[in-house]
Amino acid sequence: FSTGQRVVTVQKGPLYRVRGSHITLWCKVSGYQGPAEQNFQWSIYLPSAPEREVQIVSTVDPSFPYAIYTQRVRSRGIYVERVQGDAVLLHITELQDRDAGEYECHTPNTDERYFGSYSAKTNLSVMADTLSASMVPQVLTRTEGDMVELTCEVSKSTAQHTHLSVGWYHLQGTREHQAEEVLTLSKDFVLSPGPSYLQRFLAGDVRLNKVGNTTYKLFISGVQLLDQGQLYCEAAEWIEDPDETWKDISHKQTGRTSLVVMSWGRDLSVDIVAAESSLSEGDTLQLNCVVGSQKSSSRHFQLVWLLDGVELAKVDPKGVLSWVEEYEERAKLGQLRAFKQSNVIYVLTIYEVGLKDNGMYQCSVSEMRTPGDFSIQTNLSSGIQVDVKPKGYRMRLSVSTSTPQVVAGDALILLCEVRGVTSPVSVQWWHLPPEHPGPRVLVAAMEQDGTLSLGSTYRDSRSRGRLRLEKGSSGAFSLVIPNTLDEGDSGHYWCKAMEWVRGQSWTQEGETAVKVTSMAGLGLQATLRSRIATITYGKSFELVCQVSANYSLEEVPMSVKWCFQPGPLAGHYHELAQGFPNGTVAWQAAQPHFQAKAQLMKTATSFRLHIHNAMAADEGTYRCEVEVWRRNTVPLGQPAATTRSNAVGIKVVLPESKLHVATKESSMEIAGGADTAIECRITSAQNHSQFAVTWYLLPPPGDAAPLQILRADYSTILEYGAEFSSPAQKSRFLSQRVSSTVFWLWILSVNPRDQGRYYCVVEEWLWLGNGWYKLGEGASGRTVLELKRPERQLQLETANHSISAREGEDVTLHCLLQGARLPATHLSATWFRGNESLLILHCDGTIEHPRESLAERLYLRRPAAGDFSLTLSRVEESDAGVYHCQVEEWQHLNEEKGWVLQALAHSGYTQLTTVPTELTGLSRICSSPPLLNFILYLPLVLILLLALAVFLWHFKFRK
Repeated sequence: FSTGQRVVTVQKGPLYRVRGSHITLWCKVSGYQGPAEQNFQWSIYLPSAPEREVQIVSTVDPSFPYAIYTQRVRSRGIYVERVQGDAVLLHITELQDRDAGEYECHTPNTDERYFGSYSAKTNLSVMADTLSASMVPQVLTRTEGDMVELTCEVSKSTAQHTHLSVGWYHLQGTREHQAEEVLTLSKDFVLSPGPSYLQRFLAGDVRLNKVGNTTYKLFISGVQLLDQGQLYCEAAEWIEDPDETWKDISHKQTGRTSLVVMSWGRDLSVDIVAAESSLSEGDTLQLNCVVGSQKSSSRHFQLVWLLDGVELAKVDPKGVLSWVEEYEERAKLGQLRAFKQSNVIYVLTIYEVGLKDNGMYQCSVSEMRTPGDFSIQTNLSSGIQVDVKPKGYRMRLSVSTSTPQVVAGDALILLCEVRGVTSPVSVQWWHLPPEHPGPRVLVAAMEQDGTLSLGSTYRDSRSRGRLRLEKGSSGAFSLVIPNTLDEGDSGHYWCKAMEWVRGQSWTQEGETAVKVTSMAGLGLQATLRSRIATITYGKSFELVCQVSANYSLEEVPMSVKWCFQPGPLAGHYHELAQGFPNGTVAWQAAQPHFQAKAQLMKTATSFRLHIHNAMAADEGTYRCEVEVWRRNTVPLGQPAATTRSNAVGIKVVLPESKLHVATKESSMEIAGGADTAIECRITSAQNHSQFAVTWYLLPPPGDAAPLQILRADYSTILEYGAEFSSPAQKSRFLSQRVSSTVFWLWILSVNPRDQGRYYCVVEEWLWLGNGWYKLGEGASGRTVLELKRPERQLQLETANHSISAREGEDVTLHCLLQGARLPATHLSATWFRGNESLLILHCDGTIEHPRESLAERLYLRRPAAGDFSLTLSRVEESDAGVYHCQVEEWQHLNEEKGWVLQALAHSGYTQLTTVPTELTGLSRICSSPPLLNFILYLPLVLILLLALAVFLWHFKFRK
């Protein structure tokens, strides 16, 4: 199999991090070919030059970094950590402002061909670190039982939305790097105590209060000796990344407060020890109570022996013993003995213990200032549980499991073996989940008569299946939990066996530990492959979705969704079908053509999608999505784990076009008014093809843009071009399909405007199962159409003119026919601006406006039969240009020949210049009629004045 297309994924942005922090960006690649260890190259596009790539670091090329990053890469201020062969982390150990920009992760190609994405980008913004945390350093001295209050000021001014967490930590002795958590207010506003402070937190002796916006107070009530040391406050600022995970972007730690806890003279400790706590009837029980204190020889202690919290005997500071009443008789018989061995050791001995001596033994020690005085402190020892069994009692219990490590959904098998019993036994199984302090939870119990009962959590067989607790012939009790749920089923399982002898119960306990791992955490993966990525139309292809995990998938319920994205860039994926664990298949309506020709198959750990008769609509990108449920369960509700495969692109190669169009050049000369047809011939094509034919005209001169005349698609639907969409033009230009491979363009009543080069463009279309597809196209050779020049020539004014007109005024462009014309003839005229026809006067007197937008402003006044002058009203700036007219003389000879062109002529050219209405003040004055007249007569006035002056000079001289 070849793998699917390469996909490079980078950590989703935009990301916001603070200046000076250590940051990481992850990048991974999937769907690649080649070695398992892929190489990565990181670059940045800076905001100042977003189009310029600046290379940072590479896993393969030491010379890859640009100069501005070389030193930081060499000193490992920037480096790449390889997480696995196809995944890395980019580290920037001290973020700088210039590190902001768009980061690109690129993977050099190791595939046989380029297919997929080879790089991905993400944005990183650098913010100022505004987090601050402060506490006044001080030395506090407190006595045991006092209260300690500490205040921490925490603030931030980050523009982005962030959360704060504030915690208090305790350092004891020289353990500088082993700070112990006291109490933390998390970013989610949840209080969390450290393990050593849990009980005191639950009792309300350790509290954290927030006062105002920035003040956090820690209270420790009943301070203890173990609280001595250094206390400090630590704040962290958190931001939510686009992938919805929270990241701590800044940490600040305050100065330390030293706490000294003074003892209140309570250095008294009491311990109780027993030579043997599990006895049989008739054995001897000896208990020692040991008092620990400084200078014990000079202090005065009183001791009390307790059984199940009830006093048995008392030894005063002078060593005087006193028994409670119910034990005096046994003491007199020598069955009990208690004495003070030293000021710190006290002994209790019970000879020939009986079943009534079972229970919890403790000793309580009180210190007196003087013998007979009141107690100044009292301490109680821990307890020792003494079990006295009947003579000959030999019950032994062992607990084990054959499934110490399982995956969620697998069965859990526990064994409790009870030996040495002579009477019926009852058994209870208890569970304590990991990291969940609290009471044990009853799983199942079996009474002496075999009656079975389940704990409340285990009664619903739909969650863990039907639990079984069975007793074997050898005294082994097996507990089977058919379907473990999740990690919550990990932890310790206790077996408690109870035997009844002569009305007295005797108990033994044992435990074993198991670990249940969630399926979601065991690397479920789906890999999609295809033998070939390019499919010939009509052939079959198959996609294989291979499922793997770090555990056995045997008998694990699995379903698969097949998804399809049409085309190369068609947006989101459509679900094609889903195969369920029971073998049923549900087809979706989004892509209905797949159901009739696709086949789904399943093996133990793979799914196959086989598609017959590939067509163009099958081209696109495929992927599979796999869901798994816990083993041996009915696959209902949320799956235990899901995964999505890589994408695989499939390209369908359509049948090759065999279209060839005749390209021979030709020309024809037609008399004006005649009809003519231009041929478009197909010389070869696919069988069953249909054709769309588009006709074009290249008007003179040779560099003019082609004009679309009309298009007849494969369904023979006609569509005219903009210049040929008038009713008059549609009636003159017609399309005819002469045969399956020959098409004609008819031009009726040819006139001079029809001259030019004609050609056709043929498109080959083929029906491919679900629609029409274009296979190719070809253009014909050019056919030059020319009009025979009439023997006669009309006489038009051919002088060129240049005129100007103000915007908003009317202007008339002259076109005057000179000389006589033939009798019984009709004239037609066309006005042009450049090569564009603006108005056509047909010989029947009808007027056509090729430019509809100008129709309201163009007029033919025609004060005389030979006057074709054009009036352009309300002149606009865009009207400027070169205008000329063409006049044609037509004669209707007979019904067979119709109208025949007898003569034609072109006028001279008129250059029209438009003058804006926003004129300067001088131009307005100079253009006024009185001043204009004055300027025109000014030279004549000056000549007359000069002549008068000469005459007067001569007259005076003669005198």
